[in-house]
Amino acid sequence: MEKYAKDVPEYRCFSIIFKDQRKNLDLIASSEDDANHWIAGLGKIIAHSNSMNQKQKLQHWIHTCLRKADKNKDNKMSLKELKDFLKEVNIEVDDYHAKKIFQPWCRLRLAYARRKEGFHSFSPLRLQHCDKSKTEALEDDEIEEFYKILTERKEIDSIFQMYSDPQGFMSCQNLVRFLYEIQQEEDAVVAAPALIQRYEPNERAKRGNAMTKDGFLMYLLSDEGNIFNPSHRKVYQDMTQPLSHYLVSSSHNTYLMEDQITGPSSTEAYIRALTKGCRCVELDCWDGPNSEPVIYHGYTLTSKILFSDVIKAIKNYAFKTSPYPVILSLENHCSVEQQKVMAHHMTTILQDMLLVAPVDGNKSQFPSPEQLKGKILVKGKKLSRQEDPINGNNNLEAEDVSDEDEAAEIEDESVKTKVEQKGKSDTLKLAKELSDIVVYCKSVHFEGFDDPNHPRAFYEMSSFSESKALKLAQESGTSFIHHNIRHLSRIYPAGWRTDSSNYSPVDLWNVGCQIVALNFQTAGTEMDVYQGRFQDNGFSGYVLKPEFLRDEQTKFNPKSITEGTWGTKKKLLLKIISGQQLPKVNKSKNSIVDPKVTIEIYGVQQDNNKKQTKVIENNGFNPNWNEEFTFDIEVPALALVRFVVEDFDMSTKNDFIGQYTLPFTSLKQGYRHIHLLTKNGDPYSSSTLFVYISIQDSD
Repeated sequence: MEKYAKDVPEYRCFSIIFKDQRKNLDLIASSEDDANHWIAGLGKIIAHSNSMNQKQKLQHWIHTCLRKADKNKDNKMSLKELKDFLKEVNIEVDDYHAKKIFQPWCRLRLAYARRKEGFHSFSPLRLQHCDKSKTEALEDDEIEEFYKILTERKEIDSIFQMYSDPQGFMSCQNLVRFLYEIQQEEDAVVAAPALIQRYEPNERAKRGNAMTKDGFLMYLLSDEGNIFNPSHRKVYQDMTQPLSHYLVSSSHNTYLMEDQITGPSSTEAYIRALTKGCRCVELDCWDGPNSEPVIYHGYTLTSKILFSDVIKAIKNYAFKTSPYPVILSLENHCSVEQQKVMAHHMTTILQDMLLVAPVDGNKSQFPSPEQLKGKILVKGKKLSRQEDPINGNNNLEAEDVSDEDEAAEIEDESVKTKVEQKGKSDTLKLAKELSDIVVYCKSVHFEGFDDPNHPRAFYEMSSFSESKALKLAQESGTSFIHHNIRHLSRIYPAGWRTDSSNYSPVDLWNVGCQIVALNFQTAGTEMDVYQGRFQDNGFSGYVLKPEFLRDEQTKFNPKSITEGTWGTKKKLLLKIISGQQLPKVNKSKNSIVDPKVTIEIYGVQQDNNKKQTKVIENNGFNPNWNEEFTFDIEVPALALVRFVVEDFDMSTKNDFIGQYTLPFTSLKQGYRHIHLLTKNGDPYSSSTLFVYISIQDSD
C-alpha cells in the first residue's frame, strides 16, 4: 500500500486482512465517504459472521452445498444433483441407494459405513420417501425434510432422552442434574436457567423453563458445550507477577513469510504474528540505502523492508489482540549512524508506547505484565557491561559491545561463504541513543548459571539456539528452572532449519524458558501445540508458569519426576463418539474422506503418548467411532492434549483434515464438542468432533 498511496490521503485507504495465508488486500477508495461506506459494510458482514451460532453455520454450509449442486438453478434436486450434493458434503452413495430416495414408501438407513457386498449401506440417518410429489426431484418442503433427516444427531438424542419427559421436554431440574452429574459444572443451579433462555428456540419450552432437543443440541454446540473451558477465554491468571514468571508467545525472524534463504520479507508477517497473540517479535536490522535501516535475513537473498515501516505496523497492531507488553528483539548489524536513525524512528513513531525508563522503584526484579500494559520494550545490547540500566546510563557516545549474529549460524553454503568474505567480527560499535532505550531486556552472552554469591542483574538475558537450550534442559534441568525464575531466556531455531521448520517448544517450557521463538509462518504440529498453549489466559500472549517453576526452592526436574508439589496425578478417560461435517481434503469431485482420529499428549517425558481410533470408510459427514481411551498424566500443569483428524490413505501419507490443541488444565468434562481448526489454525465453520471426557485422580 505504501508505495501506491504515498500521495493519497490516509482516510481513503483501508486494508482487508485475511486469517489464512492469503496476502492482505490493500484498497484505495475514490473518496472518504466511499471508504467509510466500504469499511462499515465489511464490518457488518464480519460482525454477522462472528455472531452466527453453530446451527446457523451448519445451515449456511449445507445451503451453500445445495446451491452448488443445483446446476440448473431451478430450486429442485434431481437424482444427479442429489448425488453431487452428497459428495459435496463428504458422503459416498451409490446409484442404487440414491434412486431409492425417489421411490415411493421406501425406508432407507443413511450413513455411509463400510462397504458391504459391493455397495455402501446407509446408517444412522433414516431417510423415508422424500419425493412425495413424485416428480423425480426434491422440491421445497421435500428438501427441507431431507435436510432435517440428514442433520439428525442420534447420539445426542439418546443422551437427551435420559433426562427428558415423554413429551420431549427436559425440565430445568433435570438440566441441573445433567450439568452437575455429567458435565461436572459446579454452578449448575445458576447456569441451567440461563442456558435455557440463551439456547432454547421453542418459546413454549422457554416459558416453561424447560429445554427441547433442539435447545439441548444448541447448548452442546455452543461455547458452554465446548471442550475448552470458556472461563479461560478471558484473562484469569494473576498478571501482577514479575515478567520472568510467564511464558511469552514469541516469533522467530518475524519479518519472513516463507523460508530463511530466498523468501519474501513483509510487514504483513508482523501483523499476522501480532494478531495471533505474539508478544515478542524479532527485527534483524542492517544498513540500508538513503540512511534508512532495513530488515532482512542477513547474508541471504530474502527481500528487504524498511525498519520504519515495520515500526509503524507494530504501533498499529501491537495491542489489538492483547493489551500486555510487546518485546522488540533487536538483532543489530547497523552502523552507528543508522542505529541513531533506528532509535529516532522508535521514539518518534511509538512515542508513549515505548518504554524508556523503569516503571517502579523495584530494582531487584522485573515489573509485571499488568504494570507494563500498553508498553513496548526493546531487547538489545547496552553500552558497557558494567552499566546499570535501572540506576541510570553512562555518558559514552558509542562503544564496542559483543555481537550477536544468528544469521551467521545458518547451515547453508552460500551464507557461510558470505560470512567468511565479510570477516565476521565478535564486536559491534553501539550508539548511545539505541542503548538508552533498552531498559529491562539487556542482551548478554550466556556464561553459565548464576553463582549464588555473585548473582547477575535480573535484567540481563541470553539467547540460546534450540540445541544449546535442549542440552541444558537435559543435563541441568533444575538449574535452568532456577535461572528462568529470575531471568528471561530466549530460544531460537537451529541454523539448519532453512525451510523455516519448527522445533517442539514443550521441553523448553518444562524448564521455564519464557521466550521460545517459533517460525509463525510455518504450519504444523509444533505451531498447533504453541497456539494451543497460548489460547489459555484470554489469548493474551502471557501464560503464568506453574508454581513449581516459579518457586526459588523448587527441586522439580522434568527429566526425573519424583513426588513433589507439582499436582495430583490424573487419569484422563476419553471417548471419541462422532464427527460432523469434516471438510473434503482432496478437491476431486468423487473423493470422500476416510477419517481417523489421533489423540496426542505433550508434556513431561512420562506423559507423552499417542492413541488412535479405527478408520471410518467413505464418510466425512457424520462418522461414528464410539471408542474409549485412557491416559495417565503425571504432571497435569505441563500437559497439552491434541486431537488430530486425518484422511487415511493406505498407500501414501495421510492427509491432514483438522486439529485442536488445548492445555490439559483447560479441559471441560462431560459431553463436549471440539471445534476443529485448519492447518493454519483458523476455525472451520461447522467441522466438529463430539467426545465424552472424564478426569479422575490417579491412584
